[in-house]
Amino acid sequence: MTDRLPAHQVAYARLRDMVLFGDLAPGAAVTIEGLVAELGLGMTPVREAIRRLIAERALQWQGNRRVVVPRLGMRALEDLGYARAAIEVRLGLQALSGLEPGKIAELRGIDARVDGAILRGDVPAYLRANHAFHFTLYAQAGSEVLEGLAASLWLRFGPSLRAVCDGPGAGGLRQPDNHKLALMALDARDSDALERALRADIVQGVANIRAGLDRGLFSGPK
Repeated sequence: MTDRLPAHQVAYARLRDMVLFGDLAPGAAVTIEGLVAELGLGMTPVREAIRRLIAERALQWQGNRRVVVPRLGMRALEDLGYARAAIEVRLGLQALSGLEPGKIAELRGIDARVDGAILRGDVPAYLRANHAFHFTLYAQAGSEVLEGLAASLWLRFGPSLRAVCDGPGAGGLRQPDNHKLALMALDARDSDALERALRADIVQGVANIRAGLDRGLFSGPK
C-alpha cells in the first residue's frame, strides 16, 4: 500500500515506526542524511516527516543536521503513565460497549503473537504485537480524538520501553501478561475487570521504565 501514498506520508509512517518501536534509542542522535539513506527516500519527504514528529514531541533537533529521540525523565514518565491510564481505560470501556463480533478472536490471535515473541525473546516482534493488541481494541471505541491522543502518548513511551527490554540488567520479556485478564474481561463483558487489566498493563510498563531510570539506563536532564 505504501507505493500508493505520497512520499512524505511514507516517510512519516516509516520514521514514526522507528521511533515508536525503539529503533532509534533515546538520546542517540542520528543525521538527517543517515535517515534519508535508511528510508530510501528523498531529503524533502524525510524533512517533512521529521518536522511532524518534532511537533508531536517524538523527536528533537540536535543541531548540525541531527535529530534525537528525547530521553524520558522520571517526571515525564509519571505524567505519561497518568495520561495513558486516563485515556486508554476510557478507550477500552468504549470499545467494550461497541465490540464487533469476531474482534475478541482477533485480539486473542494477536495475543498469541505476543506470547510467541516472548518465548523467542524477540523484543521488536513483542513490541509490535503488543501495540497491535492495544490499538486493535481501541479502534473499536470509535473515538478518533482519544485514539489519536493515545497514539501520541505511545510515541513518547515506546522508545524507552524498547530500551529497558533490551538493556543490561533488564528482566527481558518475562513479565505478567495482563492481556489474558483483558481478554477474560472482554469475554465476560466485565467493565471493571477490563479497567483493572488495562491499568495493570500500563503500570507494569511504567515500572519497567522506572527501573531502567534507576539503573542509569537513561541519562540527561529530567
